[in-house]
Amino acid sequence: MKKQSKLYASFLLMGLLFLSKLSFAGADDIMGIWFNDDKSAKIEIFKNGQKYYGRIVWLKEPLNEEGKEKVDKNNPDASKRSTKVMMLVILRNFIYDEDDKNYQDGNVYDPKNGKDYSCKMTLLDKNNLDVRGYVGLPAFGRTAKWVRTTK
Repeated sequence: MKKQSKLYASFLLMGLLFLSKLSFAGADDIMGIWFNDDKSAKIEIFKNGQKYYGRIVWLKEPLNEEGKEKVDKNNPDASKRSTKVMMLVILRNFIYDEDDKNYQDGNVYDPKNGKDYSCKMTLLDKNNLDVRGYVGLPAFGRTAKWVRTTK
């Protein structure tokens, strides 16, 4: 009988550990520093009020061809084209959806082409993040795989 109790307790413990891995994500778990998919930038995801944002905090190539800091030269708003890319907020207004366990209703800005896309993000585990930018429906988009890093 003791062996059965120990075996049952072991299975119960393994089951609880498995469930804890599945439901690890809390809304604030996304906060931190992330490499973008090609590791050309690090983005810090932070919270302001109840929404999540992300800003560029590191660039692999921070200088342009002229040796000056990169600016948002492709922004469709001419008044913003002199804004430095470093510290530029590229993720805006994400809300955590408790049911779907993802971050929705946000936008991602691509300074390489000056375009803004609807976006949703899914934290796969504590170190891997899917960032899906799209136009119209999520089915018509592209997913980038981001990896957590440090400053």
